[in-house]
Amino acid sequence: MPKTHRSHSLRLFAALAAAACVAAPARADETSCSPYTPLIQGQEDLVYVWTLGVKGVGDGSDKLVTIDVNPASRTYGKVVHKLSIGGRGEIHHIGLSDDRRYLWGGALDSNRIYVFDIGTDPAKPKLVRTIKDFVQKSGGYVGPHSFIALPGRMLVTPLSNSRDHGGETGIVVYNNQGDFVASHPIPKDGGGDGYGYDAGVNPAKNVFLTTSFTGWNNYMMDLGKLVKDGEAMKRFGNTSVMWDLKTFKPIKVFQTPGAPLEVRWSLAKGDNWALTTSALTSKMWMYKQDAKGEWQVKEVATIGDPAKIPLPVDISIARDGKSLWVSTFMDGTVRLFDLADHGKVREVYQKQVGSQVNMVSQSFDGKRVYVTTSLLGNWDKKGKDDEQFLKIYDWDGKELTQKVHIDFYKEKLGRAHHMKFQVRDLRQLKPLDTAADGLPLLAHSR
Repeated sequence: MPKTHRSHSLRLFAALAAAACVAAPARADETSCSPYTPLIQGQEDLVYVWTLGVKGVGDGSDKLVTIDVNPASRTYGKVVHKLSIGGRGEIHHIGLSDDRRYLWGGALDSNRIYVFDIGTDPAKPKLVRTIKDFVQKSGGYVGPHSFIALPGRMLVTPLSNSRDHGGETGIVVYNNQGDFVASHPIPKDGGGDGYGYDAGVNPAKNVFLTTSFTGWNNYMMDLGKLVKDGEAMKRFGNTSVMWDLKTFKPIKVFQTPGAPLEVRWSLAKGDNWALTTSALTSKMWMYKQDAKGEWQVKEVATIGDPAKIPLPVDISIARDGKSLWVSTFMDGTVRLFDLADHGKVREVYQKQVGSQVNMVSQSFDGKRVYVTTSLLGNWDKKGKDDEQFLKIYDWDGKELTQKVHIDFYKEKLGRAHHMKFQVRDLRQLKPLDTAADGLPLLAHSR
């Protein structure tokens, strides 16, 4: 990786360390971003879509697709760049670095990690590093999934292991240059099952939260076959874990049945609570400290009709922590929940946007909502229900109004999965606005 990035990260790390005594709220633009990632203050210019290759569609390769999403641009709503990475490896999630100049993406089957330069020319990302030894360096973990920026580091959450390709796994840390730093197993004691999926960081409380899904044997299986396999259906995660951010030691294991997936901390100052949703039980869970300061979890809402298994797969929290978008894959619907009263979390709006829908992302101001469609290569619907698109909606507080629809099959791109926003001029980004209290101590490898 370029020397300029290394020196920038060192300066950034030093500045954060010097400011360790200063407390500040954690913020980002698309509200799933790490609190260590700089803020886009206004209109996003670009959206990157991590796209699964499909045999016979275009070049058939996995790719990073760049789309102009600024209404003031002459190329608004158009694909302005596509970068094929060669082959198909079940690519899944992407994550921004701590300076927003690099984008990390993972592949659940090939176990490769790709690092893109999105700072030099944001509209034309360049692949600058491919990490091919993730399994060996991590100690046998498989399926790099989420990428969460820490100062000078990247936290990676794999889904599986090379021993039996089941769900027992860990967490892995790299530095910004792409060098392995450390790995830590997900706990199996204290009620833990060892499963992993996503992670969310709260520096103000010096914690991060991980959730759980399933292993390679399941996520690479055809969904129709999987749901008929009674033994396979038992192999999904039912726990989540709170960790100490400085020491990377587990603090507490929670029982959250039914594959809890995405983690979202409220960004409102002083809130210090997080949410996740469980895919198989259609429940929403809230993590919050009690009067004694101990972390607790409670069920706060039901999403759709659990008997129909709507499969909630992604969530996007408003910057004020008062509402939450939830996307449900099986019915192609996005739902808005009112979070103002934690004792009465309720659905206030829903809209079917397609035959299937996976990721949902809102702009920091909450005025724009983005949705994509692909869940996993072998889990997406078949035939006419296999829609693959990016749709952008305006949200006025009452109704979603579609502004952009890009058909990824018509454009010969493939299956549209994860998204991240970017601006064309990074000089407009606000400096990191977060405390350094949560700087991790990662001197030792597993």
